[in-house]
Formats: sequence, structure tokens, C-alpha cells
Amino acid sequence: MKIKWLGHASFMITSDAGTKIITDPYVTGGNLNYGEIEESADIVTVSHEHGDHNNVAAVGGKPEVVRGTVPVEIKGIKFDGIPTYHDDAGGSKRGNNTAFCFEVDGIRVCHLGDLGHRLGNKEVAELGQIDILLIPVGGFYTIDARVATEACDRLKPKVIIPMHYKTDKCAYPIAEVDEFLRGKKEVSRLDASQVEFKPGELPPTTQIMVLKPAL
Repeated sequence: MKIKWLGHASFMITSDAGTKIITDPYVTGGNLNYGEIEESADIVTVSHEHGDHNNVAAVGGKPEVVRGTVPVEIKGIKFDGIPTYHDDAGGSKRGNNTAFCFEVDGIRVCHLGDLGHRLGNKEVAELGQIDILLIPVGGFYTIDARVATEACDRLKPKVIIPMHYKTDKCAYPIAEVDEFLRGKKEVSRLDASQVEFKPGELPPTTQIMVLKPAL
């Protein structure tokens, strides 16, 4: 399985068989200046209906779209949507958010979307065992570095890939990834946008991998 960070909260996950999943495709413009998404995919997940996460029209290939919390299986991959909120006020500020968990090539991936609050015991149980966690860390619109760290400590993934933080292509009033990385060990800053994972070869202790945006 390969994971490529396109930018913001959008990743392309490719199975060994070639099935492609794109998460939270964004609209370019305004404060978000990552390149246009022109990739094709079989499946697109949408965590919530904001323009920097739901630009399904940008994705080629007539993908099937996964929204909401009803479990669905597409091309042999089961998607579980766990209901969360985009804020710390039960969704009253920014609405609902769906965290998606799915297994590709024997590796369980979780994309937290724009999670905006601390995870409760119920949500931690529903998310279950996670191998690779894609987590927002920039704050303001989502959880910040401190709360993201708490979530990682509770979920105990093998690999953490931070997303939704300030870069030279993202001018939102959010923090850079360094705030999340501060004081942490086992951090790899990869000079690449894509990384490959194989079952049985995941790190024995939690590793943080910072990718370069592809677009």
C-alpha cells in the first residue's frame, strides 16, 4: 500500500492491486494554494461538506463517494464512519465531521477529517486499533498540537502522518507542523510525498512521518 499526501487533508492511498482512494479533495484558491487535484480514483471519502474537503468533482475516474457513518464496502474495502464534530461545542459552530477507518492490504488506516474536539472513550473504542493515523494538527479549525498529541497517545497507532497545518501553500490561520513535532522522538521528515507500507513491516514503536505535499 502506498500513501501520497496531495496537500491539506487530501491523500491518495493506492492498494497493491491498484485500487485508489482519495480523501477529502480540496478546492484550490483563496488561502489554499496547493495544486489542482487532477488524479483519478476509484473511491473518494468526504469527512464533511466544506470546500477544502469535498471537491469530489476534481477527481477523475467516476469514483464512488463515501460520506456519513453508514458502513459501506467498495471493491473489497470496508469503510467505517465514526461520527465526530468539527468543533468542541457538539457541532454548533462548524457542524459534524466523520472519521473514516478502512483496511487496505491488511493495514488499518484512519483519517480523522477535521476533528475539532478531544476524543471520548466511546469514540476511541469505535475507532479501534489503528496502524496508520492521518491526523489534523494545525488548530483553530481543528484540534491543535496538544489535543492531537493526546489523541495519538490514546489511539496508539504504529504510524502518524500529520495533516491540515500551515505551509507555504496554506495561508489559513493555523499552526505549522513544528508545533506538533516539538519534543517528540521518532520523527522522520521525508523528502518525498509518498511512502509505502507493507503488513508485518510496520515500525514496532510509534513513528511520526512528515510528508511533502505532492501538489
